[in-house]
Amino acid sequence: MLRRLPPIVHPSVIVGIETSDDAGVFRLGPDLAVVNTVDFFTPIVDDPYVFGQIAAANAMSDVYAMGGDPITALNIVGFPKGKMDVEILGDILRGGVERATEAGAVIIGGHTIIDPELKYGLAVTGVIHPDRVLRNVGVRAGDALVLTKALGTGIVTTALKQRKASRADVRSAVRSMVMLNKTASQIARRFAVHACSDVTGFGLLGHAAEMAMGSGVSLALDSSRLPLLPGAARLAARGFLTGGCRRNRAYLADKVAVHSTVNAALEEIAFDPQTSGGLLVALRPPAAERLVRRLRASGIAEATIVGRAVAKRDAWVHLT
Repeated sequence: MLRRLPPIVHPSVIVGIETSDDAGVFRLGPDLAVVNTVDFFTPIVDDPYVFGQIAAANAMSDVYAMGGDPITALNIVGFPKGKMDVEILGDILRGGVERATEAGAVIIGGHTIIDPELKYGLAVTGVIHPDRVLRNVGVRAGDALVLTKALGTGIVTTALKQRKASRADVRSAVRSMVMLNKTASQIARRFAVHACSDVTGFGLLGHAAEMAMGSGVSLALDSSRLPLLPGAARLAARGFLTGGCRRNRAYLADKVAVHSTVNAALEEIAFDPQTSGGLLVALRPPAAERLVRRLRASGIAEATIVGRAVAKRDAWVHLT
């Protein structure tokens, strides 16, 4: 559908829609550009305050993936008037404010519509130096791929909706989803990063495919090295899969090759849509090892080298 729109032709647009980047970037001057993104969705946890935290962290993640810092945001709300206590909305908004404050951003307004199904998110504006924008293209053959958060949020929250996830599993997933990518992004910027994306709705394999296609290389991911949320593999094996997981698999059928030896649960986790997932960073192997050490020292214990970039093969992404 986007291909039917007129192409973006403006001298100040640094990043548009051409390569499915995480956010748009617009130059304001020689030393300043703004990063724009928007994201919202329906509740994935029972606690409205926690839902607000997760939705806000997820929306701001795109700015961090571009190498920027969020400064302002606008609430986006769909609320079922007359069907839900308005205090629930208040709790959601408070959760959003808490995460924005932690990010150093200010929520300065928003817009609400009456909607049969509750929805919440943010339109976020960030700032960045025009010469320091991180994009999801630019991966080079030989690069190592660093992932900064554990996978499996979609599987765990699907099990939660069916009351089959343990409290410990949910706590771990929530802790991951409310965590900002602020620290990971700020540390990554100290290295010579070739490309970066955050892992969200298209899952690890989907976002890896976007990076590979935009860069003209293939990505080889090692399933045995994927960091997993507690309970994710067990719940995946029991069939707690999202509709998004199935759609990702269908969309990526001609782009991703999964080796026959890959454990079935790990395969599902690699396709699993993530909410407020981690960053996927491409850089040279020695720098990647230093980056992982620095991330872990800062408290991001799940940071792991999960694969490498190779010369273009038959598929854009190989999971072995």
